[in-house]
Amino acid sequence: AEDPEVAKRKAAVEFALSEQKIAEDPLGQWASAATASSTYNDAKDQVHYSPWQSTGAPNVEHYGDTGEAWASKTADAGVEWLQIDFAKPVHATAIRIRQNNAPGAIIKVELIDDKKEKHTVFEGVDANQYAPNTITWFVQTFEKTAYLVTGAKVTLATNAVQGWNEIDAVQLVGE
Repeated sequence: AEDPEVAKRKAAVEFALSEQKIAEDPLGQWASAATASSTYNDAKDQVHYSPWQSTGAPNVEHYGDTGEAWASKTADAGVEWLQIDFAKPVHATAIRIRQNNAPGAIIKVELIDDKKEKHTVFEGVDANQYAPNTITWFVQTFEKTAYLVTGAKVTLATNAVQGWNEIDAVQLVGE
């Protein structure tokens, strides 16, 4: 049997390599602006828990509650949403959503095109099995869009997973 400490280090290395691969994806771009249905402590602008915290490259280093990610006003309250914009319109093939606390509450992902129309690419219950106490990615791939994507709307059922469902970063993949 493998030594538990060695297994822990292997998992950490695998996580670091997967994070590096996503960060260096030449077809990926990070959200450049964001709004939300609500925000913990009614945060605005670039303060802790505000939608702005979900823009740019990931900056949350450890699993758990942190002001370095977006969180809704109330945990477990029901339906909440985060809408993000991307600087460069692209024909998209995937969206990656980095969850740093209480993952699994995403129930819908819509892409927003250059005419402000929404296109659903995921709807339902997130059936992914997330390792406990681990930063995770919700990844949705799809056929290359015929339209240019300029944004996305992520809808969560915050009552589906206990605690604040926090989002650190959102990356759109496309060209």
